[in-house]
Amino acid sequence: MRLYSLSVLYKGDLKVHLLKAAYDVSTFSFFQRSSVQEFMTFTSQLIAERSALGSRASVKEQEYLCHVYVRNDGLAGVVIADNEYPQRVCFTLLDKVLDEFSRQVSKMEWPSGSPATISYSALDGYLSKYQVQTP
Repeated sequence: MRLYSLSVLYKGDLKVHLLKAAYDVSTFSFFQRSSVQEFMTFTSQLIAERSALGSRASVKEQEYLCHVYVRNDGLAGVVIADNEYPQRVCFTLLDKVLDEFSRQVSKMEWPSGSPATISYSALDGYLSKYQVQTP
C-alpha cells in the first residue's frame, strides 16, 4: 500500500490551480520520475476541476486511485494512492491537511498562490507519516 501524491489546490472561478504538493516517486525508475510527477499534478488538477464544491470522490486512473475532497470554500485536496490503500484513511488525511492549510495560509493567498509563493511545509511530512511500511 502506497501514497504517491498529496496536493492542495484552489478551485477558483476560472480554473483550478495547484497551491502546494508533495510526491513520493521513489518506487519509479529515475527516468520515469519527472513524467510520473507531471501526470500526478495534471490528474490532480483535472479531478479537482471536475468535482463539485462540497464533494468527495474516488476516481480510478490507470493503476492509481485518486481521492478528492473539494470544500465549499474552493480549497481542494487530492491524494493519489495505489488500489490497496484504505479510502477512509485518505479522506481523513485530506480533512486534516485542508483544515491545517486553511488555518496557516491566508484565504487571500489562495486565488493567486502557487507552490513557489505558498509557505506550507507539512505535506512531505504527512506523505511519509501516512505511508504504510510493508515488512
